[in-house]
Amino acid sequence: MSIFNELKTSLEEAVEIKNGKKKPSKVTRYEVADVKEIREQLKVSQIELADALGTSIDTIKSWELKRRNPTGLAAKVLIAIKKNPSLFHELAAI
Repeated sequence: MSIFNELKTSLEEAVEIKNGKKKPSKVTRYEVADVKEIREQLKVSQIELADALGTSIDTIKSWELKRRNPTGLAAKVLIAIKKNPSLFHELAAI
């Protein structure tokens, strides 16, 4: 099967799923961390959280204002910190 045909088949399947004619084979849902809540629970500043996560303060602000959501590894680390706050202190010490 050519790449074009594979893409065409995939898009047709996506339309069927969107229109409710077919169920998706897998649905992945991620918990979106409430970054401000986590930071306040830790009693740390935006700068301290940014340093520990290796990101910018602007990113932290965007997450807290819900303009963007943490994704990938950052999302997983934030959920882990929420469940185990001592992880933050380990990251901050590195």
